[in-house]
Amino acid sequence: MIELQDFEEKDFNRLITWVKNEEEMIQFAGPIFTYPLNLEQLSKYTSDTTRKIFKVRLISTGEIIGHCELNFQNEIPRLSRILIGDRSFRNRGLGKAIIRNLLTRVFTTTEFENVNLTVFDWNYNAIASYKSVGFEIRPGFETHMKINEETWTACNMIISKQVYLIINGV
Repeated sequence: MIELQDFEEKDFNRLITWVKNEEEMIQFAGPIFTYPLNLEQLSKYTSDTTRKIFKVRLISTGEIIGHCELNFQNEIPRLSRILIGDRSFRNRGLGKAIIRNLLTRVFTTTEFENVNLTVFDWNYNAIASYKSVGFEIRPGFETHMKINEETWTACNMIISKQVYLIINGV
């Protein structure tokens, strides 16, 4: 269905075109970037060795349809910046395939026992995808961001290796 390939400088412009406004930027990336996304920000982003950054390739056509990241900055690895950039491919289960691919990489190539992520509480489709592979919301780990005149609440979700292997039959 999908394949993750290293995100490279030649991919920068594609990612830039996928992010249409400040709200989309924050939903996709949190506070790591400022809108408008540019080559300088992406160059700095890709130089961070605590991140493993990927483009998402649709195997059947070879098209690059998305972006994702494994972040190893903290004691628990984090799934970050998951985006199906080509809107025509959204709501087809590809996000779930990306999540499974990232989790399989962490749990089969490292000794980590847990992975987490952060998602805005109003992003119901993403939360449902994360729950379907075994993530659970961690009460008490919410963060808040002021976006224009609104306050956005971000939930932290976590999954253990054991739960992932049981639910996904890996």
